[in-house]
Amino acid sequence: MDDNVVINFTPTGMIPTKSMTQHIPVGVAEIVEDVLRANELGITMVHLHARDEISGEPTYKKEIYGEIIEGIRKYAPYLVICVSLSGRNYSELELRADPLSLEGFLKPDYGSLTLSSLNFNTMASVNSPTTVQSLTAIMKEKGIVPELEVFDIGMINYSKYLERKGLIEAPYYFNLLLGNIACAQADLLHVGVMVKDLPEDSLYSLAGIGNNQFKMNSLGIAIGAGVRVGLEDNIWLDSSRTTLATNMNLLERIHIIASANEREIMTPKEFRSKMKLEPGNGKYGRNYD
Repeated sequence: MDDNVVINFTPTGMIPTKSMTQHIPVGVAEIVEDVLRANELGITMVHLHARDEISGEPTYKKEIYGEIIEGIRKYAPYLVICVSLSGRNYSELELRADPLSLEGFLKPDYGSLTLSSLNFNTMASVNSPTTVQSLTAIMKEKGIVPELEVFDIGMINYSKYLERKGLIEAPYYFNLLLGNIACAQADLLHVGVMVKDLPEDSLYSLAGIGNNQFKMNSLGIAIGAGVRVGLEDNIWLDSSRTTLATNMNLLERIHIIASANEREIMTPKEFRSKMKLEPGNGKYGRNYD
């Protein structure tokens, strides 16, 4: 891995609500504000989920994603932006792919791609082979890069299958998500096996679900990987769950750990170069030149 730390910031997610924590950004303005504060502190990229302004429920609508992206890029035109294509709340391909139709200044660099179906504590995320391959084909056509989200080693193997079919191409960026009840657990053996099996020319970040976030982020920094961090994966600052975190709390802690390990934060410009992305500031997605 690179010496510089990729910080993939996940401010909102699909699960946390205002009744769970007042710190979760839900509306467009709240999300934009948190992302811009994070950008000032220092992050590499942001993984966006959009919410309906009235109900607070997750939404696929490109119009809301467009408002968020516009608000971010007005002040942070180089920040790498990924939009969620999650299948947790809706499975129809045309709905999940809706944010991929954004163009020009609003075009996302990445679209999240969970590489198989899986169970969470109380619900399933359904990602059929047809849907996964269709999403990759749409992204390839539009020059948007899959952010490869894997919860176990089988999903990494499936990424190699997609590579053989010509649906995805290096360089790759992976999020390795550890600690979900039905998937790979947050321990060294599971992490080691997954990392060993990654395709060549891959950058990866470690994420931990719930109390595992801090542990996996710390491990990621220690072994030369990146981190995925934010209220999407954990709303608590401490493992005893006595103090609700803010996104800034979580990010500031990452900066402290990175500094203690003598590692710098990877800038969006550096990430764009490594991942063969367009340079930002008006041009986004994969650079095929």
